[in-house]
Amino acid sequence: MNKMKTLFTLALFCFFAVNVHAQVKKPVVKKTTTTKTTVKKPTTAKTTPAAKKAVKLPGTRVKITTDSGVIIVRLYDKTPLHRDNFIKLANEHFFDSLLFHRVMNQFMIQGGDPQSKYAQPGQQLGMGDVGYTIPAEFDTSLYHKKGALAAARMPDNVNPAKASSGCQYYIVQGKTWTDADLNSMEMQQGRKYSTTQRNMYKTIGGTPFLDMNYTVFGEVESGLGVVDKIASVRTAPGDRPIGDLRMKIEVIK
Repeated sequence: MNKMKTLFTLALFCFFAVNVHAQVKKPVVKKTTTTKTTVKKPTTAKTTPAAKKAVKLPGTRVKITTDSGVIIVRLYDKTPLHRDNFIKLANEHFFDSLLFHRVMNQFMIQGGDPQSKYAQPGQQLGMGDVGYTIPAEFDTSLYHKKGALAAARMPDNVNPAKASSGCQYYIVQGKTWTDADLNSMEMQQGRKYSTTQRNMYKTIGGTPFLDMNYTVFGEVESGLGVVDKIASVRTAPGDRPIGDLRMKIEVIK
């Protein structure tokens, strides 16, 4: 706030000398006092910008607790079939104690195979399921940027509809790509990446070649460092981590 400048009032008193004549005393004449009024300049108050409230994006959050740390994932409302199925399994504690059974650095970390809960060391994993699939829910605005949560599925030759596994999922780690890389993928796939997607793939990274082939139904809001940590562990043939990495998934408010 600007400091106020104050003009102090000055009182001026003038007295005339007394002349005595014929022993007659003339009255003392007082000059009237002129008082200057204090003038206050209008103050300009500094306005403090209102604190921006954090905008919480719509979607249900799930907490994935791992041996390497905690990952918070937001499930998309644009993919309700995958969202609701994931919430159902989490509430049933289906994922608890399952392994991240397939880990590939600069690509992704995968889990959700029910056979992994009691798997023996060296046992090949990845074929376990819950007995049903989920129809693909592709959306061009949902893509495989780093931290994307997506559904695993069987290959095209046995699954031309690209239906998702009922329980197996992966989280993208990926890597960064150049414009030339993305141009080449566009030609191969016959589709265009938006400006936002291009910038994301060039700066944050991801796996753009999987877009519109596997359903993306959520994204990591916090814990990308945990994803990196898991993706960097030593693995055996078949991409299974040498040391078991277990998970627990719960729905949070």
